[in-house]
Amino acid sequence: MQPHVATTHAIRSRFPALVRRHNGYVVAYFDGPGGTQVPRAVGEALTDYLYHHNANTHWAFPTSGETDAALLDARRALADFLNAPAPDTIVFGANMTSLTFHIARALGREWAAGDEVVVTELDHHANIDPWRDVARERNLTVRTVPFDARTGQLDTDAYARALGSRTRLVAIGAASNALGTVTDVRRMVALAKAAGALSFVDGVHYAPHVLPNVQALDCDFFACSPYKFYGPHAGVLYGRRQLLDTLKVSRLAPAPGQAPERIETGTLSHEAIVGSATAVEFLASLGSGASRRQRLRHTFEALHKRASAQTQRLWHALDAMPHITLYGPGPDEARTPTVSFSVRGLDSATVSARLAAKGLFLSHGDFYAQTVIRRLGVEGLVRAGCACYTADSEIGRLIRALDALR
Repeated sequence: MQPHVATTHAIRSRFPALVRRHNGYVVAYFDGPGGTQVPRAVGEALTDYLYHHNANTHWAFPTSGETDAALLDARRALADFLNAPAPDTIVFGANMTSLTFHIARALGREWAAGDEVVVTELDHHANIDPWRDVARERNLTVRTVPFDARTGQLDTDAYARALGSRTRLVAIGAASNALGTVTDVRRMVALAKAAGALSFVDGVHYAPHVLPNVQALDCDFFACSPYKFYGPHAGVLYGRRQLLDTLKVSRLAPAPGQAPERIETGTLSHEAIVGSATAVEFLASLGSGASRRQRLRHTFEALHKRASAQTQRLWHALDAMPHITLYGPGPDEARTPTVSFSVRGLDSATVSARLAAKGLFLSHGDFYAQTVIRRLGVEGLVRAGCACYTADSEIGRLIRALDALR
């Protein structure tokens, strides 16, 4: 029998932020979908790099060589995390949005007026607006796939109809950061491939909860953000190697001739890259197995079970409260442990502020999923996300606080 993943109590002991108090309450962080807290090991890795190895790359002195080695180790760690075929398919950047704009501009140089890009209403606008931007510059057509506001699911029939001989790329969100919907990306990528189109997958909200497998998805690009899975603020992009080698990216000359460095512009935050690798190591350390990928798989399977149970409890409790409206797929559907809701008679900022006064930190607003919020007809949502450090007692605190808002 495979050993159990570390207990929630043991995991919580590794997060310094969890001792914070506000108004006399120990803070419960439900804001993970906007950015998780950081384990001690990640902060120590950043500090160690800056204090003892800080240098720029590719020079003939020790700290520069140590930096080169650290960046390569980070590519290996993120390749394991994404199940990428090789470390040289991993590109780092400031954030997912910047990377997406960068890739969109490069791809757009190869497209002609009348070519088409497919986006969806369900996505974060970081995987919508970069493609709309290049469409305006290149006189492309953007086709938008709707979602069902009642179920929070994409209209897959409309997606299939949107694909055609002029489709050059589909931009898909693997999971909705606003509603928690997990989309059947593998099927959507396969349909795109059959139409001769590239696929760009936004995995930012997906990667913290479902261990990515870019080879199984068969996508051309997959972007994610380590600060959503216990790392520092950075962006990570997987790209199919042939594409990374041939993209006509904007960058200074002379530039390295091969991926991944030819895709990366300027000097990156080396400390954030080191910290991103440490976040992967943290997750792997919670599980067991012969390889880092196996340990990650074990961790994600166990954490998924815990978070699903917490989501079920929270969803059913809120569903029984007449003053609360829930949005997105139900707890038995494919979803992340992210529960979004509104409270009758109160705007989302007021709800968030009242909860914060009780030491419950939840995000509110549109979360850059503006089209989702507009389609739902609300001014904003309140969003509760479960993370690896979320305790069952915190779920109880949140339920009681929301019940008191009657």
